[in-house]
Amino acid sequence: MSNFSKWIGATLGWSVGGPIGGILGFIVGSLVDGFTEGDMNTLGQGSRNSTKTAGGDFEISLLVLAAVVIKADGRSSKKEMDYVRDNFVRMYGKERANNSFKLFNEIRKKGTIPTRQVCMQIREHMTHASRLQLLHFLFGIAQSDGSVSQSEIDAIKRISTYLYISSRDFESIKAMFYGSSSSSSSSTSYSSVTAYKILEITKTATNDEVKKAYRKMAKKHHPDKLRHLGEAHQKGAEEKFRQIQKAYEQIQAERGL
Repeated sequence: MSNFSKWIGATLGWSVGGPIGGILGFIVGSLVDGFTEGDMNTLGQGSRNSTKTAGGDFEISLLVLAAVVIKADGRSSKKEMDYVRDNFVRMYGKERANNSFKLFNEIRKKGTIPTRQVCMQIREHMTHASRLQLLHFLFGIAQSDGSVSQSEIDAIKRISTYLYISSRDFESIKAMFYGSSSSSSSSTSYSSVTAYKILEITKTATNDEVKKAYRKMAKKHHPDKLRHLGEAHQKGAEEKFRQIQKAYEQIQAERGL
């Protein structure tokens, strides 16, 4: 097998089956000479029945859903593609990222992706914290070119619904990207309303409710919840965790707490 097919075999667990496996089998067969969908099935025999999500399963899920978002507005901007590639290089290193991006390009070129079926497979095996991290990355893609279309937001909302992510969690993560005083999620401040939205409360919350909401959100999004996915994804979760801390600190400053 080529390095590419070895990478596929080494990284897939439960994602080799179901609708995700169907997408991969078709694509890998066209990229690797003599590599068939049957080979995909063979590669996954040892781990398909496992409910544990490894880094490779998360990586493949991310590639498929990223393709859905990028295709949502009918165009693929260079900035969006660079965002995906740069983040994969940062998370996995250049060699593994090259394999990921090769697969991503083929997924993106594929026709209709069965989004609902893919999300059903993901939610069956992936923890809530992992699904929240997927959503965070998808918002980052949509924002990366500085022009967020309604079709992209609708696609992410549809994905979040299929993944059983609540509307509060959806709006909280969305606010991390679209509620700051600049287009960057690392902006120094949020609007007052946005800071509360990130903590999933309103401005009418008491001081005790604010503190309780912060503790709840910090626990929900703590990077340790992604320890099973490996260090790369724990680091990715740290940015989301920092946004929660920043929102809380801003509310503290406004209230003099």
